[in-house]
Amino acid sequence: MHDSNTKVVVITGASAGVGRATAVAFARTGARVALLARGIEGLRGAAQEVENAGGKALIIPTDVADPRQVDAAAEQIEQQLGPIDVWINNAMVTVFSKVTDMSAEEYQRVMAVSYLGTVYGTQAALKRMRLRNSGCIIQVGSALAYRGIPLQSAYCGAKFAARGFTDSLRAELLHDKSAIHLTMVHLAAFNTPQFDWARHRLAGQPQPLPPIFQPEVAAGAIVWSTRHKRRELYVGFPAVKIVLGNKFMPRVVDHMASRQAIDGQTDTNRTSTSVRDNLFEPIPEDRGARGRFNDRAKNRSWQLLLSQNRGPVSLVLLAAAAATVTVVRSLCHPGAAKRLND
Repeated sequence: MHDSNTKVVVITGASAGVGRATAVAFARTGARVALLARGIEGLRGAAQEVENAGGKALIIPTDVADPRQVDAAAEQIEQQLGPIDVWINNAMVTVFSKVTDMSAEEYQRVMAVSYLGTVYGTQAALKRMRLRNSGCIIQVGSALAYRGIPLQSAYCGAKFAARGFTDSLRAELLHDKSAIHLTMVHLAAFNTPQFDWARHRLAGQPQPLPPIFQPEVAAGAIVWSTRHKRRELYVGFPAVKIVLGNKFMPRVVDHMASRQAIDGQTDTNRTSTSVRDNLFEPIPEDRGARGRFNDRAKNRSWQLLLSQNRGPVSLVLLAAAAATVTVVRSLCHPGAAKRLND
């Protein structure tokens, strides 16, 4: 029987990376967590971590590019765990390659998972949440939903599309006066296994553009977003910098990306150790939440902390500004110079 005091949370792409870290973060709140991904090895590892953290896990091998699988998973979740409270669309695949070297099949696959997977997950969640007029849908986005960079045209296109889709849906929910909460959590660069199993055509192994954050930082932001009615949340100052830079200085960002983003995404000190990738089939291994960049990854984001506490921060800044004005006025008063001399 469903316990109304616990949340039923669905996470796509839950077998590794940010999705897995998010599953564990929800488990610590006592949530019932449905884990959706293709690879059974990673799902089993994630389920064990969820149970160890105090949650209840349900694993459902699912390819989010197939809408029938996604809807069937949602039906199974509601039957076994109860009504879905939170649905997190996190599943993604990517290809690190120049546009001229990409195949049509690669573009189709990245869009099917990273964009259409978000659409299908959202539709499956809405189908059930609308009956109760409650629930929360989190789209895991990226700074690359605002700014495309070299070597990731397919992924950037998918994230742009997901943002457009989400904006359209948000307006529809507002029109219908729906109580369903919808938000996007846009991430900077994170230390996940994707850089070891993504398809690529680079001289070395793919790597994220620094600074890099641990996936638990994103997980904490996602859990926080289910309790706060933000339209969007940015995680990591680089995400904010990219969005603002592209808005106000797009040509400058064009040139910066052309000079920095190709070499910056290539780890020439590490050659590819395997020709296998997870684009069309999962890697039959449990890689966990973190990638190979532990020595470079940050465990916190001060930008995120300030954003989450923007109310108190604004009050402090206003108080500081008011105190500054008071001091300046007192110094500019005609009698101030005389008092200083005395």
